[in-house]
Amino acid sequence: MFDKVLIANRGEIALRIHRACQEMGIATVAVHSTADEDAMHVRLANESVCIGPPASKDSYLNIPSIIAAAEITGADAIHPGYGFLSESDKFAEIVAEHKFEFIGPTADHIRLMGDKISAKKVVKKLGIPVVPGSDGEVTGIMDAKKIAKDIGYPVIVKAASGGGGRGMKVVHSENELDSAIKACKKEAGASFGDDAVYLEKYLTLPRHIEFQIIADKHGNVCHLGERDCSLQRRHQKVLEEAPSPALNSAERTRMGDVVSKAIEGLGYIGVGTIEFLYENGEFYFIEMNTRLQVEHPITEMITGIDLVREQIRVASGLPLSFSQEDIKFSGHAIECRINAEDPFTFVPSPGKIGDYHTPGGLGVRVDSGIYCGYTIPPYYDSMIAKLIVHGKTRNECLMRLRRALGEYVIDGIKTTIPLHQSLIRETDFINGAYDIHWLENYLNNMD
Repeated sequence: MFDKVLIANRGEIALRIHRACQEMGIATVAVHSTADEDAMHVRLANESVCIGPPASKDSYLNIPSIIAAAEITGADAIHPGYGFLSESDKFAEIVAEHKFEFIGPTADHIRLMGDKISAKKVVKKLGIPVVPGSDGEVTGIMDAKKIAKDIGYPVIVKAASGGGGRGMKVVHSENELDSAIKACKKEAGASFGDDAVYLEKYLTLPRHIEFQIIADKHGNVCHLGERDCSLQRRHQKVLEEAPSPALNSAERTRMGDVVSKAIEGLGYIGVGTIEFLYENGEFYFIEMNTRLQVEHPITEMITGIDLVREQIRVASGLPLSFSQEDIKFSGHAIECRINAEDPFTFVPSPGKIGDYHTPGGLGVRVDSGIYCGYTIPPYYDSMIAKLIVHGKTRNECLMRLRRALGEYVIDGIKTTIPLHQSLIRETDFINGAYDIHWLENYLNNMD
C-alpha cells in the first residue's frame, strides 16, 4: 500500500480523496494554485505545495509543477480526481516515467477511450451495442450526406475528441449538414486540438444511463449497477439518481454482464464508466469515462462500497475486496449538483460565503470543500457542493431530499439550490418520466 498520495486536483473531489486516504492511513499532499491557498483540502492535507497562479493552465494543468511537487514531497502515487488531467494519456505516461503510480487506468486505455471514434469501434467488437452512424471520421460532405441518408435524419455531428457538449450539433435536414460539420470542426479544433468529427443517429427521447465498473490487476471485474443522468442542461449533468427509474432488474443484470465482459476483454484496470443512451428498451454506447465520476457517491450509497478506497487499493496492486456476487443494491440515492450560479439564468456567482449550514440526518451526505468565510474563486468550474441523499425507496429518498434542500443554507452568493427544489416537485420527475431533453424544455417553459 502507498505511504503518501499526491492529489492533483481541487475542491470537493480533492477533499473526498484526502478523506479516503486518511481512513487508509495514507498521508496526503495537496497541490494548489495561489487562488486556492485557503481551500479546505489544502488546510487538511498532511503537506501542501503551491503549483502556480490561478489560471488552470499554469497550475492544475501544469504537469512539470505537479511532478516536481510529487518529487519534493516523496509521494508514491498521484490521484488525478476528475476533470483537469484525469483523462490525459500524456499525464499518465509522464507519471509512470517518473516512477509514481498513476491512480487510474493505463495511458493506452485513456488514449483509446478518449477518441470516441476508436472507442466506438473497440466496444462494438467487445459486444457493446452502439448508436448507428459513421464507422469513423467523416472525411467530406458527400460522405456525410450518404451516411446521414442511410441512418436517417435527425443526426448529430460529434467531435471525435469532444466532451462537455462542445463540438456537437444536431442536424434535422440535409441542407443543414454542411454548416453543422464546419461549425463542429472549428469548435473541436479550438477546444481539443483535433477537428475530426463523426456522425450518429440522433435519438429523439433517450435517457442517459451509465454503468459503473471497476477492475483490478488480477483480472477481476465487477459492475456496480447504473446511474440515471438524464437531467442535463447543455449536455452538463444537473442531478443524478441510482438506480434508474427506467430499468428493471433483468435489464440491469443483462447490461451489467455485457459491460463487465467487455471490460474484462479490454484488460482495463481501475474505475470507469460506460455511458449509454437508452430508448425503447435498447442501449446504445456513447462513451467511456476512464476516471472517477462526479456522481460516484450515489453508487456508493446504494452498494456500501467506497469507490475511492477501492480505486487506491487497485492501483497499489491489491485485488478487489469484493466479487460480483457480494454486491447488493439497497434502496435509492439522488445527487444534486450545487453550483455557484443564478438558479435560473445560470450566470456564475463567485464570492465570499456568509452563513453556511449543511443538512444532516439519516441518509444525508454533503461532499463539499466550502465553509463560512470561504471565498469561491472565479477561475474554475462553478460546482461547489454535492448533496447526496439515500432512502429505502425512491419515494422516501425524494421526501428526504426535499427536507435536506430546505435545510441547506449557503448565503453570500447565489446557488442552484432553488432550481433543485423546483425540479423535485415536478410531477414528471416524481414519476421518473423524463429524458435528456426534459430539463431544457422545462427551463425554456419557465421563460
